[in-house]
Amino acid sequence: MFQDIIEILSSWELVSYMIQGFFNSILVTLISALLGLFLGFVVAIVKIAPANKWMKVPKIICEAYTTVFRGTPVALQLFIMVFAVFAIPGFKPYAAILTFGINSGAYVSESIRAGITSVDKGQMEAGRAMGFTWLETMIRIILPQAIKNIIPAIGNEMIALLKETSIIGWVGSTPGTLTFDLNAAASTIYRTVPNYLASGILVGCCYLIVVYAMVFLIKCIEKRFAKNER
Repeated sequence: MFQDIIEILSSWELVSYMIQGFFNSILVTLISALLGLFLGFVVAIVKIAPANKWMKVPKIICEAYTTVFRGTPVALQLFIMVFAVFAIPGFKPYAAILTFGINSGAYVSESIRAGITSVDKGQMEAGRAMGFTWLETMIRIILPQAIKNIIPAIGNEMIALLKETSIIGWVGSTPGTLTFDLNAAASTIYRTVPNYLASGILVGCCYLIVVYAMVFLIKCIEKRFAKNER
């Protein structure tokens, strides 16, 4: 096995597949995460907004959205989005990114909602008493306090998202496309070096490096917030 690993690492062509898959995995994760954060924030705000006739329908839509996307497998969502909803030639990578982003947004929204609701209700009342609107109070007073509780949960979701994107190759992948991720690279390398354990170990190491970097970044952010509270 070690000889196969060395053979893979000594071949620039095979290493280039790993590099391409590595950066594609990070790029897909990053774009999906940004989409998920945006959707999650909007959905969370809609869910906790005061109930009135204008918010009734948006609340129902947001509730249905989180229920469906948290209650069904991401692989099933991926196939439906790629082969049914967005069955457009050449649109597979973008449909996949949309799927991961929308799926992530459902989980992120609950993390943000939980973080916001963890702040004492008196803070909202104090903000309204000072003359702020509900949204101004949320942005100026509630969110700055909630963010320290939100960051760890968001970080865990980003790590989970990175690993979820490893199924993007299931919808078809070729070198040079965004769907050519680390797993697709491992499959391509296997055709030259028929030892999937060797390529799998290298792919696992790549994922481990990225996850460790993300964990380190999250801890640094948490420490920064902890210092600001002193």
